[in-house]
Amino acid sequence: MTLTQTGPQAGAAGTPEAARLTLKRARDHLAGLQHEAGWWQGELETNVTMDAEDLMLRQFLGIATEAESAAAARWIRSKQRDDGTWANFYGGPGDLSTTIEAYVALRLAGDTPDLPHMKTAADWIVGCGGIEASRVFTRIWLALLGQWSWDALPVIPPELIYLPAWFPLNIYDWGCWARQTIVPLAIVGALKPSRALPFGLDELKTGVAPSGKDRDPWSVLFNGLDKALHVYEKAAFRAGRRRSIVGPPAEPDGPRPAIAASVSPTGRWGKGPAAAVRRAALRRCAEWVIARQERDGCWGGIQPPWVYSLIALNLLGYRLDHPVMARGLEGLKRFTIIEDGPDGPTRRLEACQSPVWDTVLAMVALGDAGVAPDDPVMTRAATWVLDEETPGPGDWQVRRPGTEVGGWAFEFDNDGYPDTDDTAEVLLALRRRWPVGGATPPRAEDAIRRAVQWLVGMQSKDGGWGAFDADNDRQLVNKLPFCDFGAVIDPPSADVTAHIVEALAHEGMAGSRAVRRGVTWLLKAQEADGSWFGRWGANYVYGTGAVVPALIAAGVKPGKPCIRRAVAWLEAHQNADGGWGEDLRSYDDPALAGQGESTASQTAWALLALLAAGGPRAAENPAIERGIAWLATTQRADGTWDEPQYTGTGFPGDFYINYHLYRLVFPVSALGRYLRALGGAA
Repeated sequence: MTLTQTGPQAGAAGTPEAARLTLKRARDHLAGLQHEAGWWQGELETNVTMDAEDLMLRQFLGIATEAESAAAARWIRSKQRDDGTWANFYGGPGDLSTTIEAYVALRLAGDTPDLPHMKTAADWIVGCGGIEASRVFTRIWLALLGQWSWDALPVIPPELIYLPAWFPLNIYDWGCWARQTIVPLAIVGALKPSRALPFGLDELKTGVAPSGKDRDPWSVLFNGLDKALHVYEKAAFRAGRRRSIVGPPAEPDGPRPAIAASVSPTGRWGKGPAAAVRRAALRRCAEWVIARQERDGCWGGIQPPWVYSLIALNLLGYRLDHPVMARGLEGLKRFTIIEDGPDGPTRRLEACQSPVWDTVLAMVALGDAGVAPDDPVMTRAATWVLDEETPGPGDWQVRRPGTEVGGWAFEFDNDGYPDTDDTAEVLLALRRRWPVGGATPPRAEDAIRRAVQWLVGMQSKDGGWGAFDADNDRQLVNKLPFCDFGAVIDPPSADVTAHIVEALAHEGMAGSRAVRRGVTWLLKAQEADGSWFGRWGANYVYGTGAVVPALIAAGVKPGKPCIRRAVAWLEAHQNADGGWGEDLRSYDDPALAGQGESTASQTAWALLALLAAGGPRAAENPAIERGIAWLATTQRADGTWDEPQYTGTGFPGDFYINYHLYRLVFPVSALGRYLRALGGAA
């Protein structure tokens, strides 16, 4: 693909010339990945829990096929390590819950406990405390399949749906991903289904319950409340409380009403006041869930609420051929990747897809690389991005009811949950197509105006920005006994706040109140060592790589102490090979901040910060030259880089992502900005 460039190329030898050749290969490769409709999409790689839970979902719904199970099992087996475990990220330690779920999935696919790889896994699981020591969500799956008692799980009362938005622990106190998960799980937990497997899992049990170690007063209080709720449920819903189903559910026989007889006015809970309230709460939860299904059948474009919503609605009487269920199941196909393997096809699922994010990052990168604003590649991308603006209301309006709609989501179909991070990058990307001060079509100008107003309206009270909601920072939710996995709230973070500050500054708003408050928040959030924490990317390298360019764009001088401390931290953590890397274990042990094998994406993040902080002579910094040289010497012949490491973050400490385009888009930006810092064009 031929791209038009702006300005003359800088003619120089050594590192600049190597950078120019490296950039050309990477830029051409990136442009060649564009879909004819204008978007980019790299694989979003996670861990095998997605595939294991898909098999468990299909077993629960009675739709598992031998071919799908065999293909998924091949993929899961391919990710097992020599010690029998499965990890949550490349090179990471074995994870107990992930290993349990992978083991159960392989049992479903026909692997017997006496096979060597299964026995090795089972021995490791038991040695780490067995099923009893797994996370709550893993034990919920086991309860669904008759392998764990619902009485030994925390209660998630569906009556939570009635709590007003100002009341503590209401559903809008949860981050949007957790909120969409907890509402359908409240339905599931109230109905307590058990669709038993044709085998047991005694080989994974120790018979010893792990001792509670958290003596935090709030945790103690909520654990006591959970015990009281168990007693209350037994007393209030004594008759027919469990539904035990041996084998798969019946075949679909046509659409059914939203709430089946099991929760009807004459259903299983009798006629008392508590039963009436619960039936009404279940109905309200179902309505809430159904209202949030997207056009492609997903919920929020992410796996957890999707699978739990399908289970919950099926329990409430929705047959598999009901339009809501049929759309949900059909939509999973878009997230399924099937490839040929040495022993047959493999099948894996993406937890999410990131076309908007990938596209706007690619636009920014190509703009940095010298691609002309009116190049067809940029025009197609910008047109597609404009079409993806979220048109309607969302949960974010609970906290910001007076803010005009105007944002973008991460996924193809997610009209209910735009996020501020994507919207900020959309602004930066659209300005690569229509620079500030140039002629911008009315449609694009209106979209940019709405985006700016929405971002300003979504600023939290403390001056920072969360990803999906404003002021979603009530820590009390974290103390609930079923919150033992992943982030469940969405407080402001340094990386998101930085991206928004940078976008607004490029819109000429560096002196605005919103940007000044954002800068103040960032300065307060700087770590003692000069770095910034990275919420959505790994980790301190990502946070620092985002914040420094934002502060410079907002008018902070490169010589200010906050910038010099950040530069010193980055230079001190450069690897001997010239690159930068950070292992995901830094989320659990901050002493590992900035330490890890060099990767293309993390090297580029560090370079973007150093280039922004270096002023007109940035390219003369030896650390920058060594980083550029690392990118040049490690580039593949096709123009991209190998990066098996995960450098994206879903939930710090629990869930991580390998964005397959990160290894390409960020180096393209860094190389382009480096060449521009030399005084020429990329």
